[in-house]
Amino acid sequence: MIDGAQLFVRYAYPPNARGSCGPPDSDALLQYGQSGVTDSGLRELAKGFAGAWPYLELIATATGIRDPLDHRVVEAYWVGNRLLDRVGVTNIGNSMEERFRARTGLQFPHLIEGVLAGGVPHHSFHVFEIYPWLGLLQDDRRSTTALEVLDRCSIRWGEVLAVTGDEVVVRSRTLAWDGSVLAVGPDVVETAKYAVAGTAFVSDLTVGDVVSLHWDWVCDRLTTAQLAQLRHFTARHLEIANSGLDHRGAAIALDH
Repeated sequence: MIDGAQLFVRYAYPPNARGSCGPPDSDALLQYGQSGVTDSGLRELAKGFAGAWPYLELIATATGIRDPLDHRVVEAYWVGNRLLDRVGVTNIGNSMEERFRARTGLQFPHLIEGVLAGGVPHHSFHVFEIYPWLGLLQDDRRSTTALEVLDRCSIRWGEVLAVTGDEVVVRSRTLAWDGSVLAVGPDVVETAKYAVAGTAFVSDLTVGDVVSLHWDWVCDRLTTAQLAQLRHFTARHLEIANSGLDHRGAAIALDH
């Protein structure tokens, strides 16, 4: 088991490399992931992720874990585990109040409805409940772009079909939008990166491995239990998101 800081790198690097979130020096994050070194510099980089870091602090504080980069905490946020249901509605609500009330205005009560409906500090909660693109699915001009961002930004899963150089071919399931419901769609075959110049975050990938994906990158090899958790929390937050689609207005720019 790798340490939590290195696990964080695996999931945080793909959007960071696109300039979507976190500090501007994505090359530094890549080098930490390739070298496997964890030090104070990496911890400072992690704190620069204004979207993810407060969730890690919330999970850690609420469950009595001292380090927000503890492996259990990082896994809870990106993949899901039992810690999430121990955080508690009050702690989640207070965190949402502090972070988002002033920035969401009249939308804030709907965000809290998501918490009361069972939303927990998992990455899929941020993507489907906080991140601005869900409301744009109902805008015909921007629906295609919104669906692509929601799909690529959420953590999805897939089976490795082939490994070629720095890339793998994966059978995964993308999100689908039918005009009224957002859901996990049918199987697709896609190509994803897993290494740069032969150096990978996840070593020795083989055909048949089940992996997690973020944007166009393989993040980690999943155990059967981890796959079940990822699917569970993704489904939970999709259900909550769909129940609140009718009252979503214009997108609000928030940190990823």
